[in-house]
Amino acid sequence: MTKILAAMAASFVFSASGMATAQVPLTSYVDANGFIDVQALTCAQLAGTFQEDADALSAWYSGWYNGLAKKHFLDLKKGKVVEHEVIVYCKANPGKKIIEAIAVVFKDERAKLGIEMK
Repeated sequence: MTKILAAMAASFVFSASGMATAQVPLTSYVDANGFIDVQALTCAQLAGTFQEDADALSAWYSGWYNGLAKKHFLDLKKGKVVEHEVIVYCKANPGKKIIEAIAVVFKDERAKLGIEMK
């Protein structure tokens, strides 16, 4: 997972034009109360953050989605696959929200497994 997260951070450092962009900490997106609206973050914002912040976001989103599904197990292999697919999607769609990228990837992964969406 660490290798995937490292690849994610490295791949997000470059914009669509191939130019390096300045990295900013997640604290740049904190509101007046100290919170980040994770439903509003874009793929581009994820791309422009630091490795440790990308790691924290990845862990948070994973916990959020697993909590919604009432799952308490981690499938490390599938998690790596999904994370990689989110990276690929975000690189191609920097203006999309991260949660939109995750939804697309989850739908695609379920379709590959023949699992119907409820």
